[in-house]
Amino acid sequence: MEDILVGRVMTNDVMTVHPDTFVEEAASLLLDHGVGSLVVVDEDGRLEGILTSTDFVAIVAASKPKAQTTVERYMSTDVTTASAHDQITEVADRMIDLGVHHIPVVDDDGSVIGIVSTTDLTEYLSGLVPQRAV
Repeated sequence: MEDILVGRVMTNDVMTVHPDTFVEEAASLLLDHGVGSLVVVDEDGRLEGILTSTDFVAIVAASKPKAQTTVERYMSTDVTTASAHDQITEVADRMIDLGVHHIPVVDDDGSVIGIVSTTDLTEYLSGLVPQRAV
C-alpha cells in the first residue's frame, strides 16, 4: 500500500466557499450536500482556509453566531495540505497526528484540486470505491 497516491483516493468534487460567505449559507451547504467540510478559496481557487462541521460546533458552543457573519471569522487558516502525488499512508499518518478528518489537495500553485477525508481512506481500504485515475 506504500505506493498508493492521494490522487487515486481523493474526492475531486470539492465544496468551496469564499471568505466572505455567510456562515448560515455555509451551514446549509454542509447539510444539503452531506459533507463535513468546506474549503475556503480566493477568487483564483487558491486555498485560504477550511471550515468544518467541528468549527460549527465551536460556533454554537460560543453562542456567537450572528446574522451576516462570514466564514472568514471561523475558518481554520493553518491548513495542512497534500499533493495528488503524496502516498496515502503518509497523509493518513498526518491526519492521525494532527487529529483532522479532511486535508485539501492542492497543485503547485496552491489551487485546490481535491480533498482527502477519513471517509475517502476508509472507503478505499474497504474496497467500496475503486482507485481513481490521477
